[in-house]
Amino acid sequence: MEQKIIEIIAEYQGRPVENYRPDQKFTEMGLDSLDLAELVIQLENEGMTVELSPEINTPAKLAEAIQK
Repeated sequence: MEQKIIEIIAEYQGRPVENYRPDQKFTEMGLDSLDLAELVIQLENEGMTVELSPEINTPAKLAEAIQK
């Protein structure tokens, strides 16, 4: 799941997947609140239920929240 989230972010930003880590904060990836809203929409389009909160600030934490 972490890898899928990173792939979506990389594609959205037009950068290589290798530029991202599962424990890297979304802000360190250059994502703002609008970008995160787009990420949530993309994940929901793929059938995942997502609710972001301030504690969910990395792909790893997001993947964990989705799997619960």
